[in-house]
Amino acid sequence: MTGSGPSRFDRSVRRLGVVYREHTPEILAILDRLRAWATRNGVEVDIEPKAGRGPESSLDFLDRPVDLVVALGGDGTFLRASRLAVGTDIPVLGVNLGRLGFLTAIPDSELEEGLDTIVRGEAMLERRFRLRARIEGDYVAPRPGDAPLSDRDFFALNDIVVHATGAARVTPLTLSIGEGEHLEDVGSFGADGVIVSTPTGSTAYSMSAGGPIIVPEVEALVITPVCPHSLAVRPLVVPSHRTVAVASLDPDADHHVTVDGQVVHQMAPGDRVVVQRDTAPMSLVRMPGQTFFHTMRRKLNWAVRPPERA
Repeated sequence: MTGSGPSRFDRSVRRLGVVYREHTPEILAILDRLRAWATRNGVEVDIEPKAGRGPESSLDFLDRPVDLVVALGGDGTFLRASRLAVGTDIPVLGVNLGRLGFLTAIPDSELEEGLDTIVRGEAMLERRFRLRARIEGDYVAPRPGDAPLSDRDFFALNDIVVHATGAARVTPLTLSIGEGEHLEDVGSFGADGVIVSTPTGSTAYSMSAGGPIIVPEVEALVITPVCPHSLAVRPLVVPSHRTVAVASLDPDADHHVTVDGQVVHQMAPGDRVVVQRDTAPMSLVRMPGQTFFHTMRRKLNWAVRPPERA
């Protein structure tokens, strides 16, 4: 559960899994620093081959477990690492090499210090819930460039987005919300798309689309229409145990489902996307004193006041 508050990272770290952003000028030097720290501390390191690209498979934490995943990059790299950790209880440490890094815990300049804090047992773990979504309807083979639809079940730490493809245009969508398989028709509206977000994702695309910021401990889902063609359609906050379903009313619609802004699945006419809270949470590593509100002020400049006049 997310409402239980942070707990101390008290497990032994004997093996690290490393996920990294490829197109970063200093990444090779940072990986060398990480390997040197691991050698000094007697820790094994599994580094993702070619940043998860190419013919080699990515890291498989189910087949070869690690004690900690280190994500070297920004929020996108952290989200990719979180998907690799699905089905495990492996915590993820985000090391920011980018500009924002809202989900990350430390900048790359503090890499060794942060890892030392973890092995001393002084770091904290925050539990965050994921979304589990599935596309219901007839199978449609992916187009070139789409993620393969080996199954139509996928996970997101931030958000699931249903949106039209091709030209930017308003598309008719219908929204249903309920308990389990018993869904109530909430209504239909025209919009560019709709975002179903966790509290973790409430500071991402949902916030940019006008959705509220939800404190991570709140057990809720945020449903945010993207550019709705109506003044009467506004974001909804619903309990996290509710099921949310989104479908198109256009029989010729060409829609996609985007997972955490990274993985794209094609929808066929008549398909619907059913989103539920996943039963297994994930753990984010946090440094002592790092809080959500501190991160919000520092990263998003929330309510930062201009200097007082003399």
